[in-house]
Amino acid sequence: MPGAADLSTDPDFFALLTESHERLVGRRLVPPGRDAAWLYGQAPFAVLAHDAAADPRFIYANRTAQARFEYDRAELIGLPSRLSAEAPDRAGRQALLDAVAREGFATGYRGLRVAKSGRRFWIEDGVVWQLVDRAGIVRGQAASFSAWRDA
Repeated sequence: MPGAADLSTDPDFFALLTESHERLVGRRLVPPGRDAAWLYGQAPFAVLAHDAAADPRFIYANRTAQARFEYDRAELIGLPSRLSAEAPDRAGRQALLDAVAREGFATGYRGLRVAKSGRRFWIEDGVVWQLVDRAGIVRGQAASFSAWRDA
């Protein structure tokens, strides 16, 4: 998305991701002492986030997520997040996002996703949570997963 802010190592966005996760899910997203640069470039698990628009667009994807989906940062940021799933699988994805909007988070998520090349893969044991700032304003949703396999 041209002109989109680069949130990859932004400390305020890192705080939004990690504080929302800890507050809603009840555990830390990253180990103590790790920062935004580590989460973006070195974390062994995928993290993605989309905005709060009616048709949400990706605003963040760490390098592990980029590798899974086969997009670089410039291609992924601004992409409608619904395109991470094939059309037949979008209803299930939307049902999950609706549940997260109601409940604040979901754990143990398993879903079929599609990479840029068309390769299909399963996300295993994912966590999805609301991005809620310190003022209580919902800024979007985020997901993390550390297990995946080709479909």
